[in-house]
Amino acid sequence: MEYLKAFLCGGLLCAVGQILIDKTSLTPAKILVSYVTAGVLLGAVGLYQPLIDWAGAGATVPLTGFGSLLAKGVRQAVAENGLLGALTGGMTSTAGGITAAVFFGFLAALVFKSKPKS
Repeated sequence: MEYLKAFLCGGLLCAVGQILIDKTSLTPAKILVSYVTAGVLLGAVGLYQPLIDWAGAGATVPLTGFGSLLAKGVRQAVAENGLLGALTGGMTSTAGGITAAVFFGFLAALVFKSKPKS
């Protein structure tokens, strides 16, 4: 049942993104930024955590989950370090994911040869 919930939540988030790409003039970059921003806002007011509890990876893996993690990190860092935590908390909480993205991007660049679009 856990897999089904993750699939439904993640699939719905992806389907909404695809519909926005197909039916609006929004660029994919604007949609991605909107997803992260929505995750930050929903995470900041505490509305995204119940979705994470219900859907698990279906809510944490998409970009909205990244935004929610940023908000959670900022909230924790502000509680521990005061106002300075607003500047450091997001990066501290997402450092592992960002490091993995850079590492695997570099690894892919080493393995595959880039080609110009034609």
